Amino acid sequence: MRTDAVTRNAFAMPLTSPSFPKGPYRFHNREFFTITYRTDPEELRKVVPEPLEVTEPIVKYEFIRMPDSTGFGSYSESGQVIPVTFQGREGGYVHAMFLNDDSPIAGGREIWGFPKKLAEPKLTVEKDTLVGSLHVGSVQVAGATMGYKHRELDRDAVLKSLAAPSWLLKIIPHADCSGPRICELVEYSLEDVTVKGAWEGPGALELHEHALAPVAQLPVLEVLSATHVLTDLTLGLGHVVFDYLQTE
Repeated sequence: MRTDAVTRNAFAMPLTSPSFPKGPYRFHNREFFTITYRTDPEELRKVVPEPLEVTEPIVKYEFIRMPDSTGFGSYSESGQVIPVTFQGREGGYVHAMFLNDDSPIAGGREIWGFPKKLAEPKLTVEKDTLVGSLHVGSVQVAGATMGYKHRELDRDAVLKSLAAPSWLLKIIPHADCSGPRICELVEYSLEDVTVKGAWEGPGALELHEHALAPVAQLPVLEVLSATHVLTDLTLGLGHVVFDYLQTE
């Protein structure tokens, strides 16, 4: 293959059989179970990179079920999003994500810089309880419960919250491991969102220590809310808002 053909055909790895197709990526019946909790502010400041700013010691722990997504198929996800501000705008910093499907792991990391790692999250309904769990191998790392559809939420308010921007730290190393070749703050938003249902109820969350999935580094001091949202949406592509290597 000639060099011009390489650059013309290159999209993602591997060259001749990329792990994921080009976007946009549309999700149908994407289901969010989110526990918002108060945590240790000092631990929070250790993991949120400048120029993002932490305003409150709050974390959103998410379990997400995606049964129908363009190019990525059917999979589940779990992780932590930290409410932050960037240049005065409110949004979320995606701190940790664990999922059970190769193509969105590869695509999320290579395109946007999502901090995705392989694990086994689940979101199910057990009688009158919404249940989220995250296992890394045989070890349970997170577990959450919520009373199933106890009270309806205002869909317009939920839609507004889903429209807020999110930020990611995209890191690609040099081939010789001498440091990052790319180190960027990437912004993205959810687009064309339809809220098909939204509820709240009593919730509980527990996090367990794990050497390679340190979600318990941000401990649960107080559960503030539990919500369950069903949507259709498009995962918007990202753009770079800060280049760490250009500041050196």
